[in-house]
Amino acid sequence: MAALARKVEPLRGSADAETVYELTGVGKTYARNRVRALEGISLSLQRGSFSSVIGSSGCGKSTLLKIMAGLTPPSAGRVTINGQPVMGPRRDIGMMFQHATLFPWRTTLENVLLPIEIRDGKAAARKARDRGADLLKLVGLEGFENVYPNELSGGMAQRAAICRMLVTEPDMILLDEPFSALDEISRDFMNMELQRICTETNATAFLVTHSIAEAVILSDHVYVLAPRPGRIAEVIEIDLPRPRTLDMITTPRFGALVERIRTRLDQGDF
Repeated sequence: MAALARKVEPLRGSADAETVYELTGVGKTYARNRVRALEGISLSLQRGSFSSVIGSSGCGKSTLLKIMAGLTPPSAGRVTINGQPVMGPRRDIGMMFQHATLFPWRTTLENVLLPIEIRDGKAAARKARDRGADLLKLVGLEGFENVYPNELSGGMAQRAAICRMLVTEPDMILLDEPFSALDEISRDFMNMELQRICTETNATAFLVTHSIAEAVILSDHVYVLAPRPGRIAEVIEIDLPRPRTLDMITTPRFGALVERIRTRLDQGDF
């Protein structure tokens, strides 16, 4: 087991890597009821890294993700991507939700190309068909380009949703519990697929999850969020070697990392 602790490959997003996304002193207070949802959130995400945030329900995870996506403005602090302020939704930020939400009257490929069609028109979407088809091939959906969503399994639909998120070639991808509706076997498979896709596309990813095991198996760093108001209590480096495999779940190091995060969460209002 000692060999497992040795890093077979360096962690993605190492210290000398380029910073893609940055939050500095970000806070959010809702004006109507003066509830402080977030306070003093600062983090830097390097290109190619995979990070997760985990915390109890109501600690501000969803608010944080909305701010990072440009869907909700912060009350305090600064949010930047590639040095540019995030003032609203952007082409270089992709987001994936808990459900695939594919339009049933559009084929798989048409669903994938929808963001381009909305932003740039049908002509641009037609020009991007090869890119969409390549993405479907990347996630194992070659041959399903002209299939409608009701003919796809839940996992296949989520893979199509991943393609829809990646088709605009974003520098940052935000994931809001994308596989929580799947059964455990499908979820494990999709997590390994997500790791492979992020590695092959050098994506910078940030995941919201309630699953400690999911955070550990995917991430380079896990941000533990304390509640009321939401703030970063600890950043835990996940020093498992890459590529990650499901076999690692049974190792002592994996168990120790899970226990460390669970203990931190159990401390409550720390």
